Amino acid sequence: MSMHDDVARILIDQPSLEKRIAELGAEISQYYPPDSRPLLVCVLKGAYMFLSDLTKHINVAHEVDFMATSAYGGGLDSHGIVRLLLDLKTNILNRHVLLVEDIVDRGGTVNYLLRLLRERHPASLRICTLLNKPSRREFDIPLDYIGFDIPNEFVIGYGLDIDEMYRNLPYIGIPSKELIERLIGPEE
Repeated sequence: MSMHDDVARILIDQPSLEKRIAELGAEISQYYPPDSRPLLVCVLKGAYMFLSDLTKHINVAHEVDFMATSAYGGGLDSHGIVRLLLDLKTNILNRHVLLVEDIVDRGGTVNYLLRLLRERHPASLRICTLLNKPSRREFDIPLDYIGFDIPNEFVIGYGLDIDEMYRNLPYIGIPSKELIERLIGPEE
């Protein structure tokens, strides 16, 4: 049995991801002046694949750093409490910062990171997300670059996981009900 058998359906296929990420890279390249040296801040773990492909399409010299948070207490929904697990190594005072996220759902994690980063006084702070789930938004988040708006579905693949697995799928998929029940338990 292949891990692809655990996907009920593909929401965004690999060619669509590649095309849209190239477009996002071009948009970002147009915004930042050549000498601005923006810092791309990848939110781990989910955004690592997105960041890796996105940087290939940004034609402005830039740096990369990482942050990691935890906002899930198990199951398919976040519990609303965000913890910082890994902080930046780079000083962002007067730097142009682009926060790179895999998905903005409720918006709690990005809201937390925005507050934290603004306290460090960057020259600018923008947000790029691969996936946007506006129907679940609880926080008013100013998204500057959006890969795809998606429906209120739990998604896996291309960096997004279920129980720390399936990040390596080359597309965004909807997990099968059987996979969810096997890893998480029956939905309530």
